Amino acid sequence: MSVTPIRRARGSDSRVSPVFIGIAAVMAVSGWAVWTHYASDRGFAVFLFVVSGWVVSLCLHEYAHARTALHSGDLSIGAKGYLTLNPLKYANAVLSVLLPVLFVIAGGIGLPGGAVYIERGRIRGRVRHSLISAAGPLTNVLCAVVLALPFMMGKADSWPPEFMAGLGFLALLQVSAAVLNLLPVPGLDGYGIVEPWLSENVKRQVAPYAPFGLIAVFGVLYIQAVNDRFFEGIYHVLSWLKVDPRYAEYGYALFQFWKR
Repeated sequence: MSVTPIRRARGSDSRVSPVFIGIAAVMAVSGWAVWTHYASDRGFAVFLFVVSGWVVSLCLHEYAHARTALHSGDLSIGAKGYLTLNPLKYANAVLSVLLPVLFVIAGGIGLPGGAVYIERGRIRGRVRHSLISAAGPLTNVLCAVVLALPFMMGKADSWPPEFMAGLGFLALLQVSAAVLNLLPVPGLDGYGIVEPWLSENVKRQVAPYAPFGLIAVFGVLYIQAVNDRFFEGIYHVLSWLKVDPRYAEYGYALFQFWKR
């Protein structure tokens, strides 16, 4: 019996992709345009700033999954291009990037989509499987804290209000993404965290529903009473981060430039 050697990640497998650099550049330039009031349409500039910033966080979210999987035993990760931060390398670019952006446009909700394919058979130990799933939402938590730093430093009154509004809305997206993705719903990372600890019988019964978990969560959030309670909780978390919810609301209003 022949054994195919597993190729380790080479430098080219983990080098930051020009695609990611381009997205980050859009975020930087649009953020500068909002800060300096250079853009003639501030709403459109905030839209570009938020969308590019959200896509950057999606890439970091999936990178965290991939990097944790690599160190947990799946050495095929590098060859798949997941360590380059290139969203075009993901298993389904539409589900991974376009759908989460549409969620933001439709309802101001951060919901990351499924992206990287991890060969779970290469990974031993339930704790490692849980850590791989937890890595993505924890990255969203870290992004939320970084975005909230200017608010924590008391810069809200001295920095341009439109820029702070964009940061506030981006922080809201990160918090909502972390909270929703930690729900133990099939198809979300929260279920991935608990799945290794479930019996094989339960896993088989739940598996057919996994493709519909993300859509089901989004559908439930469209129930007004649920939506109101959900955002009350998100705003409460934002207050812990010293982010005034009014900035997040103003950021979302600017983001929807087509409604003005």
